[in-house]
Amino acid sequence: MSEGPKTAGPKTAGGPRVLVVDDAVTVRAFGRRVLEADGFVVDEAVNGIEGLERAMAAPPDLVIVDVNMRKMDGYTMLRVLRRDPALRDVPAIMISTESKDSDREQALLAGANWYIVKPPRPEMLVEAARLLTGRPLAGPPAESPAGTGGHGASPEGTP
Repeated sequence: MSEGPKTAGPKTAGGPRVLVVDDAVTVRAFGRRVLEADGFVVDEAVNGIEGLERAMAAPPDLVIVDVNMRKMDGYTMLRVLRRDPALRDVPAIMISTESKDSDREQALLAGANWYIVKPPRPEMLVEAARLLTGRPLAGPPAESPAGTGGHGASPEGTP
């Protein structure tokens, strides 16, 4: 078994497939616009249950999941995803308005590989998606995840 994150599904002609799971249509639309502009293929789900159903039907290369959703929250969705042998290695970004260190820690414990505080900067979302799907970074180096204030990201294991 390799050390890095694995992709769970075949790459399509358009690029790695990303499943964006969020109950807010504006957040899903933002994620779609930003990621498709960078060559990702984007699918959407409105809650954790629908997200799991879509992931099980067609495993994505990356999941981006909100914390607070009706029917099934993002923490529960990631815990279930991590128990499924076909999906456990799919990289996951958790996105939330919650910005405390304890929120990031809870996301990582649930199975997230990266944590982003809403609203994300487009370049930060693309950078995290590229890193977790094994795509090279493009453009100038991004700023460090540490010390980025309320709009920062945190890779797994980074304080």
